[in-house]
Amino acid sequence: MPERLQVQQWLIKQLTFLDPAVDTQSWLYQSVTVLLLVCIAIISFKLSRSLLHDRIIKFTSLTNNNWDNELQKHGFFRRIGHLVPAIVIFLVSQLLLAETDLLFLVIRKLMLIYVVISMVWAFSALFNTVEDVYNASELAKRAPITGFIQVAKLLVVIVAMLLVISNLLDKSPLLLLSGLGAVTAILLLLFRDTILGFVAGIQIAANRMVNTGDWIELPKYGADGEVLQVGLTTVKVRNWDKTISTVPTYSLITDSVKNWRGMSESGGRRIKRSVIIDINSIQFCDAVMLEKYKKIRHIKDYIQHKLDMLNAFHSEQQIDEQDLLNTRRLTNIGTFRAYMLAYLKNHPQLHKDMTMMVRQLPPTETGLPLEIYCFSADTNWVNYEGVQSDIFDHCLAMLPIFDLRAYQRVSDRAISH
Repeated sequence: MPERLQVQQWLIKQLTFLDPAVDTQSWLYQSVTVLLLVCIAIISFKLSRSLLHDRIIKFTSLTNNNWDNELQKHGFFRRIGHLVPAIVIFLVSQLLLAETDLLFLVIRKLMLIYVVISMVWAFSALFNTVEDVYNASELAKRAPITGFIQVAKLLVVIVAMLLVISNLLDKSPLLLLSGLGAVTAILLLLFRDTILGFVAGIQIAANRMVNTGDWIELPKYGADGEVLQVGLTTVKVRNWDKTISTVPTYSLITDSVKNWRGMSESGGRRIKRSVIIDINSIQFCDAVMLEKYKKIRHIKDYIQHKLDMLNAFHSEQQIDEQDLLNTRRLTNIGTFRAYMLAYLKNHPQLHKDMTMMVRQLPPTETGLPLEIYCFSADTNWVNYEGVQSDIFDHCLAMLPIFDLRAYQRVSDRAISH
């Protein structure tokens, strides 16, 4: 190339005052060449950054989309700028050195490695941008992509390593790939968790098993809390005591996992708790008790309806109401159950479109369990516990009104006779 000869002769002419016998193969020429390349690289890098940085910031601030802002935030443009000095050195070295020179071959290899590393760095910023933009969208609630982003980064690093090694050995990357078959078993052993996590990530995303923000329980690992990140090899769970549990990704499809997302999406959180009634306090209602219960607003109509039904039955069957053996009567436990059901139906913080009932469970040696089964309209944990506590506060306080007692085992309390 004429340009190369001209540049080399000019540089030799400048160095003759130090060494009259200088040529392109002398240590002085090559040392000065390296120094010039370093200076040119620094200057080109500074110029490219100073000229492009302000313009890129101005451009990103004028656009309406969020992509360019995220790219700027993660340093994508800054990392791409590292390609400028590498390209400049590569072009200038062709003018100063012959293609057969050892120094030129070394510089070319170093610049190719530098370019590959810069591209890996830039791709990492690009993938981070994609992840952040995706996580800010509604789609992130249905399918996390952190695992796939990590796989993409891993593939880029593997490709970069192959390119670097092939560049150093002057071998084709395809030739290196063909030799990987001999070490497949070792690679499978080294990347076992990565492969299992990748396969698990595909199943998790396809079936929407676990998303970021879900409340999950993994008893085997002691994890109970909110999913912070579904990665390629690990899942981070922030437990309710603010500790962080890290579990293998593949455990989400191999072990027992309870996901509370359905509860959150349904808009109702189940309340299922029992009060144990002392069986000795259960009795038939007499006239005095019924008159007292009629004053309770929620069951006034219920009691009157029941009494009308019983009177009609006694009249039809010709049963004297004084016949205590054959007459049908209301019980305080049944009336209390009806009251609690009416109370739940009128509760403003319960979900009226979901199952709501007050039922008896099989009696035990401690008494008769009376279970309240309903759904809070507020799924927030703190608010839910408040609603549940209010319901059972009221339930326990109303037991004496219906001449009922809750069972409580006597321990060291003094018993009065």
